[in-house]
Amino acid sequence: MQTEESDTAREQTKAEQDVDQVRQRAVRDQQRLDSGAVSSPKDLENLQREIVSLAKRQGDLEDIVLEVMERRESAQERAAELTERVSSVEAKTADATSRRDAAATELDADIATATKERSVVAASVPADLLKLYEKLRTQQGGVGAARLYQRRCEGCRLELNITEVNEVKAASPDTVLRCENCHRILIRTADSGI
Repeated sequence: MQTEESDTAREQTKAEQDVDQVRQRAVRDQQRLDSGAVSSPKDLENLQREIVSLAKRQGDLEDIVLEVMERRESAQERAAELTERVSSVEAKTADATSRRDAAATELDADIATATKERSVVAASVPADLLKLYEKLRTQQGGVGAARLYQRRCEGCRLELNITEVNEVKAASPDTVLRCENCHRILIRTADSGI
């Protein structure tokens, strides 16, 4: 729209220059007519005809100037409207970017805290169990252990069959148990349903 507005501005300037040229020529011809410098009746008649023709041409050109001015005004209004909309979108984008950056900063802080807590917990876990957990975590898309909740593995969301339930019941509390379906380490809690 800004390009259209500048194009119509150039078009308006050219049309106004055309009007000025016709107006100047008509004034010059009228001065020649009024000065009496032209004495031949044929030249006088031609000069009068040219003045009438120039007046008509000037009227036509002034109509063109008005039409171009209307188009330019319309383009200016549309450009102003679109500029306002762009400003609104840019403000919304800046706000969203700011919120995203704040959330990313918060997530980075949470990650740092969780990483620190994990390293403290990992230090207290036997090396062979930690190695198994890391291997399973890599294989299972980031989750190497799952809670056993009401006889259901929360890793694969499948309920343990009766044989598996009996094995879990019979196992000592420090035995590492794994889900038969997803192979994750099962974490037993009071809600395990065993």
